[in-house]
Amino acid sequence: MRILSRLFGITVIHAMVITDIDDKIIKRSWEEDVSPATIARTYEDEFKKDMLSLKVIPPAVYLRVTENVHHIIAFIEGIVKNGHAYATTEGDVYFDIKSIGDRYGRFVGAVEHTFDYWDFALWKRSKPQEPYWESPWGRGRPGWHIECSTIASCVFGSQLDIHSGGIDLAFPHHENEIAQSEAYHQCGQWANYFLHSGHLHLKGSAEKMSKSLKNYITIKDFLQSYSANEFRMFCLLAKYRSGIDYSDDNMLEARASLATVSTFVHDVQAYMKGQLQCPPVQEAFLWERLAETKSSIMKALADDFDTPRAVGTLLNLVYYGNCQLRPVSTSDGAARSPAVFGAVVSYITDILDEADVASTVGSLQNVVEQLTRFRSEVRAFALAPRQDPLSTGTPGKPGLHPDRIPLLKACDTLRDELAPLGIVIKDRGATSTWEITEGKQGRRGQRIHNEVQEPSS
Repeated sequence: MRILSRLFGITVIHAMVITDIDDKIIKRSWEEDVSPATIARTYEDEFKKDMLSLKVIPPAVYLRVTENVHHIIAFIEGIVKNGHAYATTEGDVYFDIKSIGDRYGRFVGAVEHTFDYWDFALWKRSKPQEPYWESPWGRGRPGWHIECSTIASCVFGSQLDIHSGGIDLAFPHHENEIAQSEAYHQCGQWANYFLHSGHLHLKGSAEKMSKSLKNYITIKDFLQSYSANEFRMFCLLAKYRSGIDYSDDNMLEARASLATVSTFVHDVQAYMKGQLQCPPVQEAFLWERLAETKSSIMKALADDFDTPRAVGTLLNLVYYGNCQLRPVSTSDGAARSPAVFGAVVSYITDILDEADVASTVGSLQNVVEQLTRFRSEVRAFALAPRQDPLSTGTPGKPGLHPDRIPLLKACDTLRDELAPLGIVIKDRGATSTWEITEGKQGRRGQRIHNEVQEPSS
């Protein structure tokens, strides 16, 4: 959604169907002796909570199957009327695959196995103790595939642009959706594009992560070790159509990529504030790299959302920027070039959108800024040279005030203790810069140590 709307200027209307009645929900309701509605609402609440914690843009509307059964019944009646479905004496309604000839089977080639074509259920008579709705065919409930076609048609009419889902839904679910939707609307093409995403696997496992297989990690547990932004980077480093292995190694790679960008952004901010001194910058070179990066990223994302190539291009821009940001102790009055760096950082933060590479919140930023400023003043006071013979320096060089050395050690201790908490302070000569990383207490954080050295003469 972010790519389509923010980069390509497309208005995206995202509708999501919540399946709140199916065989699995009914089975679990029997086992736990609770209503199917209670189980479905628990699933829905967990799903929405997980989306919020991982900063996923929510759909424009959620639509529950149980609130649209009357539309589903009417949809099935339309398919029957058009001659593509039939009812049994027992009260079931099936789609007649032969009625559409060779138009069935578009996604069979997308799966590894060969399937025999069989008529599939649009309406299923309810068994004892199962939820049911009244219909022209008797008491029953919707089949699995019909719900998506009906609800999508209620929102978008006879055609939609993009239909998404996991690769395992291509056949038979999406195949059946196409058949029944085109049979109802009497159209030649119901959906313009299908985006089939690869599965998330535990490394070394051929099976996808699934609650039913008990081979998954909960979002709550995941966020104890990694952040939502790190997971988003982890996903961006793989093509959406490909399966992706979840492992600590892959997550650390994502963390390192995000940290590279975050560190660069903070260094640029320090440079723009005058806190970081560098030799003269090759402005024309950076402007050219920025223009090339913008063009290359748009081409990559226009090529079936090739996010790995786009991220690689972005990291190359960061590399070129870092080559120009070589800190020096003094600037010697050299000309500064904050504008080009500001343009680079603005583009990076915009392209990554709410991933928020700085990972900061306004109020926390202000606290860290004040803390770092106070520490810098204390450190500058402690580093003030002393020229008399009693100083701690070597002959002919200024030294430190002995009674101020504990202040320097306290500054170092504060810096070292804040690093594992995600607040990294970097001492650059007489000034200091800071950044808030993705690190959390108890996780592997960046530790930076600078020994106290005598000021040079």
